[in-house]
Amino acid sequence: MSEKGKKKVTPRDAASTPQAKPEGKKTESKKKPAPKPSALKRWGRRFTYAIVTLVVAGVIIGGVGGLLAINYFSQDLPPIDSLKNYKPKTVTFFYSDDGRVVGEYSEERRIVVPLAKIPMHVRNAFIAAEDANFYHHQGFDIQAIIRAFIRNMEAGKTKQGGSTITQQVVSTFLLSKEKTYTRKIKEAILAYRITQNLTKDEVLYLYLNQIFLGHGAYGVESAAELFFDKHVDQLTIAEAALLAGMPRAPGRDSPYANPEAARSKQLYALEQMLKNGFITQQEYEQAVYEKLNFYDRPNPNLQYTPYFTEHVRRLLVDKYGEDRLYNEGFRVYTTVNIEYQAIARKAVAEGLREFAKRRPFRGAVKHLEESQVAGFLAKQTENLAGQPLDPDKDYEAVVSALDAKQLTLAVQVGPFTGKVPKKELLWALSGSTSVKTLKPGDVVWVRLAEPDEKEKKKEDEKKDAKPAGAKPLLFSLEQKAKVQSALMSLDLTDGACKAMVGGRDFMESQFNRAVQSRRQPGSSFKPIIYTAAMDNGFTPGSILIDSPIVYDDFAHGRRWKPTNFDRKFYGPTDLYTGLTASRNVMAIKLLSKVGYPAVFETAKKLGIKEELVDNLSLALGSVGVSLEEMVSAYSTFPNMGERVEPMYITRIEDRDGNVIEEFLPVKIRAISSGTACVILHMLEGVVAHGTGTRVKALGRPVGGKTGTTNDLADAWFIGFTPEYVTGVWVGLDEMKRMGFGESGGRAAAPIFLYYMEKVLKGKPVRDFPVPPDAEIVNNGSVGICYKAGTVGTGYSEIGGGGGGDEFLKSGLGVDEKDM
Repeated sequence: MSEKGKKKVTPRDAASTPQAKPEGKKTESKKKPAPKPSALKRWGRRFTYAIVTLVVAGVIIGGVGGLLAINYFSQDLPPIDSLKNYKPKTVTFFYSDDGRVVGEYSEERRIVVPLAKIPMHVRNAFIAAEDANFYHHQGFDIQAIIRAFIRNMEAGKTKQGGSTITQQVVSTFLLSKEKTYTRKIKEAILAYRITQNLTKDEVLYLYLNQIFLGHGAYGVESAAELFFDKHVDQLTIAEAALLAGMPRAPGRDSPYANPEAARSKQLYALEQMLKNGFITQQEYEQAVYEKLNFYDRPNPNLQYTPYFTEHVRRLLVDKYGEDRLYNEGFRVYTTVNIEYQAIARKAVAEGLREFAKRRPFRGAVKHLEESQVAGFLAKQTENLAGQPLDPDKDYEAVVSALDAKQLTLAVQVGPFTGKVPKKELLWALSGSTSVKTLKPGDVVWVRLAEPDEKEKKKEDEKKDAKPAGAKPLLFSLEQKAKVQSALMSLDLTDGACKAMVGGRDFMESQFNRAVQSRRQPGSSFKPIIYTAAMDNGFTPGSILIDSPIVYDDFAHGRRWKPTNFDRKFYGPTDLYTGLTASRNVMAIKLLSKVGYPAVFETAKKLGIKEELVDNLSLALGSVGVSLEEMVSAYSTFPNMGERVEPMYITRIEDRDGNVIEEFLPVKIRAISSGTACVILHMLEGVVAHGTGTRVKALGRPVGGKTGTTNDLADAWFIGFTPEYVTGVWVGLDEMKRMGFGESGGRAAAPIFLYYMEKVLKGKPVRDFPVPPDAEIVNNGSVGICYKAGTVGTGYSEIGGGGGGDEFLKSGLGVDEKDM
């Protein structure tokens, strides 16, 4: 290339043009130094590095700290294994013989139901009101916790917990109820653990069965029954929302305690259900306007069979202890019949009502001043709540006027006015206090009365002249009996107790006079003496002389001269008549001749548990026994010698339906069928023409025995038909004289009659059997049972034998007074 073709390179070009490196020689290029960053940029970079470092360090430290905190708070946390085997405190139920609930006992009234039985709208109501994100979090809800924290800071105290349903399960089952942040941390840890071990549905199942919803109701099934008399699967959306609003303050904001607060929380639950898509707008509106009818749930322990139920409760407490009975959810199937029990209570009430009217009138219950009358009647009106008067109930009435000439009483009960006619006042004329002493403002007991035909005719004639609703009511004048009464009835086939009344009013006294009381049975003990005699050489035709006797008690320096109730003596008398007419002297002589050991042994076989004493007064029933024992003893006679033990329970199941214990009838051969037949026919004679003729009105085969103590403190009637054996006792708890003439035939036998005629109504008439080892001897209209081959034999005080010419010559047609 020529010199002319070469490009001239300037220093600028040389500086910028790459130069070829000489081979074999290393050269260094020269770089221009980069400009230094400004001070602001340098500080910005350093701050960014610091923040990143702090964040990373914070995450690391926070993670480590969190792990340490979790480890610290987890050290003493309870295990959650118990949640997998859910056995909460639950209700023990008692059932009648047809499966109706007659009692329930619990520390926490809870009825556990599977989640499948709880409808979705009930589940959703609680989820919406308590934990809308229930199915989407891991046991605790961060947003809810932050929200609660802010509100607590604003309030300056722990006011809101922000707990999820899972955390509430933790709180209920595993932790205390205190509101502290330490407990909240533990609660969150356990809630997370639960979600790792249980499904959401399992958690919800625990929650809905465990939660307290007020007034003793635990769990949704119990609350549904308490508030609405429904099962949980019958609840409407509106009802479910009301329950869902109650967990926060169940006692304070219940529909009973605070209807406005309950309504407000119900609306909140409905709004949340709508907001979260659990219900449609139409369902929401329908629920908002639905009228809820709340159930005034009666206490089943008091409703049907209070004395029986309490007796069974005591038996089970003795057997299993209170803790198991009240918490393990037993299902106790009993023998009681609700209809028979109602009949028994009414029979006792009627018998005591009649008793009270045989006693002198005690006057007004109290007196009201004129200024007090309006308030008294207004309170009665409020209590009646628009309901009519119950014809089987006594009411306090204010006397407004007394017509002494016509002998009528004008009275008022709440909003009801009426009169007590003359025929309903006659009983109250005698005695130191007369009905004529009553004056306006006095308060007396009255009961609705049925008008007689004459009164009906008068009222019908006036009917058109009076506006509707102005017709005055007719009342009877009443007074409360001071005496108590007891009744027990057993099925003869198995000893099942069908009815038990332990007193005139369980609310007044829970003492059960049918099983807890020990009273002298009077002449109702005599069949036991006679049973021993029939097994020791005597027959119904054996003759004893009914004459005065005297016994000297040298040890105590006393002389005893027993006598018959009517103070008369009848000379030579057969044993059949001696028992049917309840001759005291004959019973004493019979005991003396048979001997104490034989009588004691017989009494034991017949189920008398009390310790008997060597005393001739035993023949008159001087040793205290229970009504339960006497009823069981008498079951031996219609059962042809087999005594039934009273049975109150048929079986007991646990909460899962497994049978814990089953009870079978207990029948004990106490005496021979021949002996049983002999006594049975004697006791039929007591009703046919002896001291128990009041019961003859039953109009079917029946036997029994009256009993009255010599101080008139106790009146008894123990009787039976081929189906049932029933005992009745009447007396004062103080063991004082009831009143002149109040014998077993007068005070107790009518109660037996009122009960048995209703129980047997419509049932076929049955007769008592005659066993092969017995035979019937007819004497006129009376059929007497003898043990086979004993007619004309047996010990007698005259002639040496029994069943001779003196047989049945005296004693028939006696009055109802007896010992």
